[in-house]
Amino acid sequence: MSFANYITREIRAFDPELGKIGGELAGEFSSETRRLLYGAAGSSPYLATLMCKHAEWLSWAFTQDPDQVLPQLLAALDPQSQNLMRDLRIAKGRVALFTGLADLAGVWPLEKVTTALTQLADRALDVALQQLVAADIRRKFLPDRTEADVPNAAGMVVLAMGKMGAFELNYSSDIDLICLFDASQYDPDVHNEVRSRFIKITRMVTKIMQENTADGYVFRTDLRLRPDASVTPVCLAMEVAERYYESVGRTWERAAFIKARACAGDIAAGEKFLQRMAPFVWRRHLDFAAVQDANDMRGRIRDHKGLNGAIVLENHNMKLGQGGIREIEFFTQTRQLIAGGRDASLRSRETVAGLHALAQKGWINTDEATRLTDHYRAHREIEHRLQVFRDAQTHNLPKSAEEFERLACLTGHDTAQDLRLDLMDRLEKVATLTEPFFAPKHDDAAMTISSEMAERTERWLAMPALRSDRATQIFQRLRPLILQRLERADDPSEAMGHFETFLQGLPAGVQLFSLFDSNTQLLDLFVDICTTSHGLAHYLSQNASVLDSVLDGGFFEPWPDVASLQKQLTRQLGRAKDYELMLDAARRWRKDWHFRIGVHHLRGIITANDAASQYADLAEAILGALWPFVADQFAQRHGDQPGKGAAVLAMGSLGAGRLNAQSDLDLIVVYDADGADASDGPRPLSVRPYYARLTQAFITAITAPTGEGRLYEVDMRLRPSGRQGPVATSLLGFQSYQIDEAWTWEHLALTRARAVAGATEVGQGVEEIRAEVLKAKSPGETVIADVQDMRRRLAEAKPARNQWDGKSGAGRMMDIELVAQTGAVLAASTESLTQSQLQVGVGTGLISEENAVELAKTYELLSKVNAFSRLLAIDDLDVNTLGQGAQEFLMRETGAQSMQDLGANLLEKTVRAAKIIDQALDERL
Repeated sequence: MSFANYITREIRAFDPELGKIGGELAGEFSSETRRLLYGAAGSSPYLATLMCKHAEWLSWAFTQDPDQVLPQLLAALDPQSQNLMRDLRIAKGRVALFTGLADLAGVWPLEKVTTALTQLADRALDVALQQLVAADIRRKFLPDRTEADVPNAAGMVVLAMGKMGAFELNYSSDIDLICLFDASQYDPDVHNEVRSRFIKITRMVTKIMQENTADGYVFRTDLRLRPDASVTPVCLAMEVAERYYESVGRTWERAAFIKARACAGDIAAGEKFLQRMAPFVWRRHLDFAAVQDANDMRGRIRDHKGLNGAIVLENHNMKLGQGGIREIEFFTQTRQLIAGGRDASLRSRETVAGLHALAQKGWINTDEATRLTDHYRAHREIEHRLQVFRDAQTHNLPKSAEEFERLACLTGHDTAQDLRLDLMDRLEKVATLTEPFFAPKHDDAAMTISSEMAERTERWLAMPALRSDRATQIFQRLRPLILQRLERADDPSEAMGHFETFLQGLPAGVQLFSLFDSNTQLLDLFVDICTTSHGLAHYLSQNASVLDSVLDGGFFEPWPDVASLQKQLTRQLGRAKDYELMLDAARRWRKDWHFRIGVHHLRGIITANDAASQYADLAEAILGALWPFVADQFAQRHGDQPGKGAAVLAMGSLGAGRLNAQSDLDLIVVYDADGADASDGPRPLSVRPYYARLTQAFITAITAPTGEGRLYEVDMRLRPSGRQGPVATSLLGFQSYQIDEAWTWEHLALTRARAVAGATEVGQGVEEIRAEVLKAKSPGETVIADVQDMRRRLAEAKPARNQWDGKSGAGRMMDIELVAQTGAVLAASTESLTQSQLQVGVGTGLISEENAVELAKTYELLSKVNAFSRLLAIDDLDVNTLGQGAQEFLMRETGAQSMQDLGANLLEKTVRAAKIIDQALDERL
């Protein structure tokens, strides 16, 4: 379809005062096309001038495929042209004319208009840069460079910032640029020489772009977004820029880099630089401190431009004024800065795409995104019409009624009054949608608090978390909200004490207080934690970043399965740039999910049994995801695993699929060399030391304290021969040991063994051996006697600390697990869960059905008490020291009416359980 037909098919009704564009176009076009041309010319002196200058080209363009006109025009620009400045200006005029007509005709949407203008800027910069670099190479000003280096500008790159970076240029936009060069491509001895040449090239490119000649200009160019622009040269080495951003980069510079894009020169080097900049722009935590930074910036802009006060349409700045374009851009970019470090899908350069990504991930609601998108497009259309009138860089609405009438015609409004009503409505709605985000108002902040609490909190201002003025400012705004929630606790004094524990341990407060300021609903959860446990409050002070996970969209979603968890963690680990960062990433991921389980348990969303299962799932997923990375890292030096590889076996509680909040991991590593003698890497090892060192590397990856802490403590004493045995055992050695040498307690432990990571085939081999061993040992004459001896030794070594001890002592968890595992061995059963093993024991005659049910119920109650103490980080549970919140949590978990009733119930049930176990074992002797 020709462009003329393309326009006339969807042309809007224009009725502006007709202008005269000369005789060049007379009779060339259909009546409707002439109507468009006359209307555009009459409404825009700028377009009228361009029509006269480019009449012949326009006649040709109207006969072409509209989607090919601009690409052909830009491709024709030649970096070897002797008249490049003129060529670029002619191209600018033609692109502006072609785009303006398509825009006014309503046949191009906003994004296509801004993309066309941005593509012109990209091509113009690249062509100019190539010409200048080629000239310097010919004159030997750039050492060791040849003509082959011209397309990538010999290592220099131009970064498009702002609207240009996002393909959002207006007709009269400045282009914001940062010019850099890759010094690593040059010998250090010629650094200064190369640097001076690129500085000169940058200045010459700027001149080519913005000098106003008889043919006009291409784009006004602004280089002030570079690091410390008042004192630095116009082109910097990438390394210098990186050091600046790492040390003193500010929030507004982070926001600017959201839209940054390599647009000319060495694109590959530029994109690598932007990748290295990602940690500066995108923080790992939810960065709500950016909200205050953005609001401060808005205030400074308004003060500087005199844009405060009520909205008045005459001369209102559609870009910077209240309810304007910048409000929507700041809203979008600040939201992106908050969450983009944790979710790369939010890192869109384009404003509209950014809004929709935020809505898709739940950071704003869909209706909010839709309305802001509509207002943004409408505002940008007004901005375009203001600029296309005289090619002026203006964002201000008209001052006169006549100019408002003209603008109404250009925007499709019937009257100026319709336009004014629409503008006022949109500006006010944008302000209403964005202002609460930047300056949240806490309605209940005016409520009164007791003088005692107010006086007590004055001492908080001396704590490290409040040492900065900014932290103090945000905290003062939040203090009434925090105190109100603490006073609503059952024991306000206790809650206050726990909060002080948290505050004392908090190294810095700006980020966390900003998080609460923007998400006051988190305060309720936070106070729940503070009123329940001193230990949890202290944990949060050291790991406050886990609160970020509460705001992630999936925090309250159903629990995923192990495979989904492992897949998610594998993706996270795969993005790490080196091994140490991979270990840190694993630890951060584990903290988030571990915190989620604890919060769900604390709030009654899941039961203690659910929590135990989820803690085990989490550990299994971590082991399964981490093992391949450790093995690959080890293989780089010593070669791939010889034979069939190794499997990681979970023993104890993890083997049974039930952990608590502070469980360590009982692990064994078993390998199958399958006849291999050694590995085949750069530094090969024989089989036994290979797997021993690989196992040590794996355990270190789990237990080593990095900046993010440990993953778990690991206990390998259940391996064959215990501490005296090798840390990794061959499959044949494992089989032989279990059959010929293992003690009864090791066979009991084997009932809860299962493969959780490593080679599947080896894990299956272990499971076959487990079944074989249990079958062989089930008739064992000494099993009962050995178990009774174990009970006596456990009673001496680990007696119950008090009546609230859920784990150790006669009739408690370890004792019930012991008799359950005994039943599994006698039945040659591979069941690993304690309750299931008790039922298996019924079939062997070890215990009656009634007693098995009673033991299972007692075990469940004890598990709840133990899970409670582990979650609240209480090593020695004493109800006399428990606060009110903790007691209520424990009573809710156990269904007790009072702590006295619970204590009596525990005593009765554990005494009864001990008698059942005594009777069961005595009768089998």
